[in-house]
Amino acid sequence: MKKAIFVLTAVGSIAGTANAQSNVTLYGLVDAGLAYANNVGGQKLYTASSGNIQGSRWGLRGNEDLGGGLRALFVLENGFNPYTGRLNQGGDEFGRQVYVGLTSDGYGSVLLGRQYDSVVDFTGQLEAASQWASLYGGHPGDLDNMNNTNRVNNAIKYASANYHGLTFGGLYSLGGVAGNFNRNQIWSGGVNYSQGPLTLGAAYLNIKNPNYSFFGNNASSSATATNMSGSQVYSGFASAKTQQVIATGVAYAVGSATLGATYSNTQFRGLGETAVTGLPSGSPKSGDAKFHNVEANFKYQLSPALQLGAAYDYTKGYSVTNEKIHQAILGSDYFLSKRTDLYAVGIYQHASGKNSFGANATAQITTLSPSSSQNQLAAIVGIRSKF
Repeated sequence: MKKAIFVLTAVGSIAGTANAQSNVTLYGLVDAGLAYANNVGGQKLYTASSGNIQGSRWGLRGNEDLGGGLRALFVLENGFNPYTGRLNQGGDEFGRQVYVGLTSDGYGSVLLGRQYDSVVDFTGQLEAASQWASLYGGHPGDLDNMNNTNRVNNAIKYASANYHGLTFGGLYSLGGVAGNFNRNQIWSGGVNYSQGPLTLGAAYLNIKNPNYSFFGNNASSSATATNMSGSQVYSGFASAKTQQVIATGVAYAVGSATLGATYSNTQFRGLGETAVTGLPSGSPKSGDAKFHNVEANFKYQLSPALQLGAAYDYTKGYSVTNEKIHQAILGSDYFLSKRTDLYAVGIYQHASGKNSFGANATAQITTLSPSSSQNQLAAIVGIRSKF
């Protein structure tokens, strides 16, 4: 009996030690609501809309203490539509992100897998859409990926430790095409500084053959046709050899108010140099398509439970495109608890000039189909609960 008690005590002690040195956490959120648009192809639209403020997800996060300040870690994160139960991100099982790596408090992390690029990591949180304005309030078509529409496959990422508010990092994605080292290659880098009321961010992203490597990197993607069909702002530029994004952002808190701004320059270079089937005849066959985007945003914590927001966004195309887009956003977020909130967002957009197909531009709020006119108005209400 004494031997049995000793064995049980020893096993319990070992299990307790293992539990203290490693852990796995289940986490996630469900975000669902209703959306209205005044003009989608000339008709009013009422629809069930999910993942508005944040994409609905569940995931597993784990780490193991290896000693000497070194830890192993992993993340598996699935995106889904709560209205249908279907997978998001083109049907990928863990389409949001999945990676494994090593991390040190003093030196940072090295991670391998499907991951976020540096624009998302270092400037994305400074855009209104990533805070309170919903994915509908993203920059047109999320052309600069600040709202994290696209992930990066085959990625090797370094993320630094936090040095008194300063963080930096970079990502490189192997193209994986035999005999062509540069095809489908992606790399990015960025830096962020956050101290007291001030946050600053800057990042660079370079994507080879974006139609396949960035927009077409999930289970439902085409290996020959266009995968850039989400927005007429850039859909005609799927034949680009390279997409480049330079992004910066700033936020400054004054009492209950936070003032913010972002700027991005997005370029689709070398049009016609990537073979793509199914592009409309009006799509440009050569040259570069370039965009400036400027956003000013404001949020105010009216009470511990209620947050209000406002933003204005301007997009200007140049070089082979001259499309101009003005967008105004108002929103509110009411927190029933730390985990559950109710939100309402309204977006108005006006477009002019020529779109990426060379046709007269019509308004197209992100995630919606184009309006039949230069204007489009949308309103979204919903609930988000985290676990």
